[in-house]
Amino acid sequence: MSTILAVLVYLVALVIPLYMLMRFQAQARYWHVLAVGAALALGLIPEPIGLPTAALDLVFGFAFVSLTIWGIGGLLRIRPHHEKHA
Repeated sequence: MSTILAVLVYLVALVIPLYMLMRFQAQARYWHVLAVGAALALGLIPEPIGLPTAALDLVFGFAFVSLTIWGIGGLLRIRPHHEKHA
């Protein structure tokens, strides 16, 4: 597997959740907590014994990075500067 492919997959895994957060704003907090929990669970499960392939690593890595970025980004709830705080 080429290094370029791995870099592109992880860049897409970063861009998609950031775009979703900017476009649709943060959802209810429990969805973001659930996403972080799912990412941690996905990151901590052992590799399947019969399937140690590079493609599987990319799929798991993509899901882990996407869920982590979307979950943490939604929990931070960064507000734009033009909004007035109540």
